[in-house]
Amino acid sequence: MSTIAELRFPVPDTTLETAFEHAPDATFELESSVSKTRPCLWVSGVDHERVESAFDADPSVDGYDLLVETRSRLLFDVSFTNGSGIDRLCDPLLADGGSLLEAWATDGWWQVRIRFPDRDALCNAYDRLVERDINADLRRVTDVSETAEPETRLTPEQREALEAALEYGYFEIPRRISMEELAAELGISHQALSERFRRAYETLVDEELQPTGERSTAE
Repeated sequence: MSTIAELRFPVPDTTLETAFEHAPDATFELESSVSKTRPCLWVSGVDHERVESAFDADPSVDGYDLLVETRSRLLFDVSFTNGSGIDRLCDPLLADGGSLLEAWATDGWWQVRIRFPDRDALCNAYDRLVERDINADLRRVTDVSETAEPETRLTPEQREALEAALEYGYFEIPRRISMEELAAELGISHQALSERFRRAYETLVDEELQPTGERSTAE
């Protein structure tokens, strides 16, 4: 049984403190496919001139390159000075086999979702954070059975769409990604994604509200 934990940390204890001072409306999100040594960050809420100025002012940022610019987000390849940056946050969390599921920063807080092998690994990670004087706020802990089968009639495509929407912040207020951008991430059209959502919502509502013998099938 693995454990998924959601934690948050004040930006001054972790990284990009000065960048946030210069761009307080920005949201930084760690790109999920990135290596630890050269992190890529999605940035939203500010234009590229503002975020580049914030990076220039931050002594922990050694360099950056703008890779992608969409209507609502910017993707930067960022390098940090030694002993700072994303590693300061991730290293104590992942030392016992933890896997980073999601990490983003907004309103002066870094927030992460981590999958740990078990609760002992979570406790060890928390102790390492304390040793580094990083104030960790444990928001939620969920134990996940590796053999449990999801009791739902969602199709694989519908589940993929909902999981991606949750991962990229589509359901958050304000949204961190548009439907058009999410569709591009999944490699499908906006119309196809909208239809998957519609059918998935119908299935979930049907399962929740209808008696078992009266449920419809939405594929």
